[in-house]
Amino acid sequence: MDNSENRIAMLAVIITDTDSVDAVNAALHEYGEFIVGRLGLPLRERGVNTISLVLDAPVNSVNALTGRLGAIRGVSAKALFAKLSR
Repeated sequence: MDNSENRIAMLAVIITDTDSVDAVNAALHEYGEFIVGRLGLPLRERGVNTISLVLDAPVNSVNALTGRLGAIRGVSAKALFAKLSR
């Protein structure tokens, strides 16, 4: 894959419905080739799971993953892109 079209992005995911964890993991597995790093922190006392992802991917792939995750019940997802360095 030519990485010249890729962007570095952070993706924040908050899961409030634990029944949705399998669907989240399935989506992340599908986009696994773009995931550089993943940190998951369960906040058990609050009933919330959080995942922070670093991606090296085309913008359309980041947006597609963000939208797919956000469409899952009890899941919020937001992406932040690094500024282009030119």
